[in-house]
Amino acid sequence: AKRLNTLARDFGIALGIVAITLLPLGLRAASVVMVSIPLSLAIGVVMLQTFGFSINQLSIAGFVLALGLLVDDSIVVTENISRHLREGKTRRQAAIAGTDQIGVAVIGCTATLMLAFLPLLFLAEGAGRFTRSLPAAVLFTVGASLLVSLTIIPFLASRVLSKHENPEGNIFLRVVMAAIHGIYRPILHVALQRPLLIVIISMGAFAASLLLIPRLGLSLFPPAETPQFVVDVETPDGNALAETDRAIRAVEAILARQPQVEWTMANTGRGNPRIFYNIIPEENRTNYGQVYVQIKKWDPRETPRFLDGLRAEFAKIPGTQINLRVFENGPPIEAPIAVRISGPDIATLKELARQATEIIEATPGTRNVINPVRLDRMDLNLGLDVEKAALLGVPAGAMDTAVRTALSGDRVAEFREADGDEFPVVVRLPLNIRNELAALDRIYVPTSAGEGVPLSQLTTPRFEPGPSRIDRINRERTVTITGFTATGFLTSQVSTQVYARLGEQLKPPPGYAIRAGGQAEAQSRSFANLGTAIIIALFGIMAVLILEFRSFKVTGVVAGIIPLGVMGGLVALWLAGYSLAFTAVIGFIALIGIEIKNSILLVDFTSQLRAQGVPLREAIEQAGEIRFLPVLLTSITAIGGLLPLAFESSGLYSPLAWVIIGGLISSTLLSRFVTPAMYLLLAPRDEEHDDAEV
Repeated sequence: AKRLNTLARDFGIALGIVAITLLPLGLRAASVVMVSIPLSLAIGVVMLQTFGFSINQLSIAGFVLALGLLVDDSIVVTENISRHLREGKTRRQAAIAGTDQIGVAVIGCTATLMLAFLPLLFLAEGAGRFTRSLPAAVLFTVGASLLVSLTIIPFLASRVLSKHENPEGNIFLRVVMAAIHGIYRPILHVALQRPLLIVIISMGAFAASLLLIPRLGLSLFPPAETPQFVVDVETPDGNALAETDRAIRAVEAILARQPQVEWTMANTGRGNPRIFYNIIPEENRTNYGQVYVQIKKWDPRETPRFLDGLRAEFAKIPGTQINLRVFENGPPIEAPIAVRISGPDIATLKELARQATEIIEATPGTRNVINPVRLDRMDLNLGLDVEKAALLGVPAGAMDTAVRTALSGDRVAEFREADGDEFPVVVRLPLNIRNELAALDRIYVPTSAGEGVPLSQLTTPRFEPGPSRIDRINRERTVTITGFTATGFLTSQVSTQVYARLGEQLKPPPGYAIRAGGQAEAQSRSFANLGTAIIIALFGIMAVLILEFRSFKVTGVVAGIIPLGVMGGLVALWLAGYSLAFTAVIGFIALIGIEIKNSILLVDFTSQLRAQGVPLREAIEQAGEIRFLPVLLTSITAIGGLLPLAFESSGLYSPLAWVIIGGLISSTLLSRFVTPAMYLLLAPRDEEHDDAEV
């Protein structure tokens, strides 16, 4: 609830920022544009519910992200109608002419933006399912904004905008246009004298920005940063419940001395109920317990230090394996670091697991490395005497059935209460003697003659060491060694070192395999899906551009803005101190659509001017000046809508927001010169040639 309230606050702040950025349009025009916000959001919410998506923190973040985008179409349409009004047309004529002139470009812009988000809706794996409601919210809302901008907005503009408006606009518009005409136009004129140099410098800057990727590092999802955590307590396998409870109470005693702790809740013999969406409760075990801890608040700097201090205190409790875990965003994984060793022989697996554990523990940045087969457990082998059983007339399999019934129970009947509730009736040995050898005297095995023989007469019990846990994955015996990342280390970088060391120092014999699990496995699958999404998005965007401009060269000019935004996104991510997380990559995909949208407005208008007979250079400079304001306003509204998410310092949303903010700043500023330069270099010299190219 607290996170949802924070997002609602961010939404309100973003709404106010968007409203302020519309002032250059004038109060009447700004009022017309603002109408698109509630209409588009209402349609988006209805569509989200209709298609089975819930309103959660990710869908609300999607609405906040969409807030700066859904007014783009309305801004462009309203600004164009206002420009026609200032040229002397009537309100009706201006509404029709302004919408008709910009309509195709607006549809193309929004189509490219939606194509950027559409592949994210179909991402597979847990990460894709986790984030699916975010692109859904953006798609439904932006799609609704397109409909509103081409229908409701022109109608309102023809009724609300003043036909006697000052030809130069209000004071805000006059200041902005004076700056554009007095500063931007002369610089653009000079830049067009050396177009190739401008393009080379921009591409060089883009190439240099790619060097930041190794410094950023990859990650899947960040910690949830909620004021809760859990402490897993595990005693040696086979320990009684009372021994585990003593360890749990020792943990609780340490927590009780901490002023930051508000309250705790513990379970012995099993894990806590499902208290966070991606934590799966542990199965019942007498040697396992879990403590849920609520602290007063989460501080990004102080809380990790506090938790490290607790880990040091817990390490002093003898005979226990204690792991303090904070809640993580994203789909459930076994641990941040996981190594799976598969093979046929248990003894060989144990030796390989021992060596792997030593290598992982020696890698800087690892903590709480858990080898499930490090210690053997004592198993009771009943030593069934098959020959003696046959002499006494005990049928084959009868002893196994008797033991299973005594320990696990046999469902013999159903008990139904008056209100209709049914309960199974299970027969088995009482709990207080179930773990004692004396119970063998009370288990009788039926003979073929109908008599019963005590199981103790057919067995020679003995204790034998055995592996505490051996799982099977794809029908292979598998030991999974897990570990966690120490504070201040990036999981992807630590994992890379771990797997590199394992590859160098551990050589499994034939028939055995070592595979990566945990975050590395989830990250590999998730980013592979994202790569496919990027390719699909780019292909769809290029198809729309080719259909709209009917020229491969002009399409290349429009797409040339993409590196400019990627450069700014990487720099912003680095300056903000975030890694290249899954949501940051989603931000880059979204950024591509937003950038292309702004580039279309400039290139489309340039082509329109050329079709009217305006010379190439004059058309480029005139389009750059006239389209500067709508592009600037759409970028500022998008940035303003994302600022609250960026400054929330959320590991989940902030990387996405900073990527788009940084990308929009760089692409909006640099593309005012790079795109015209590319158009001058690549554009066909006449429109007839444009038509003939495709």
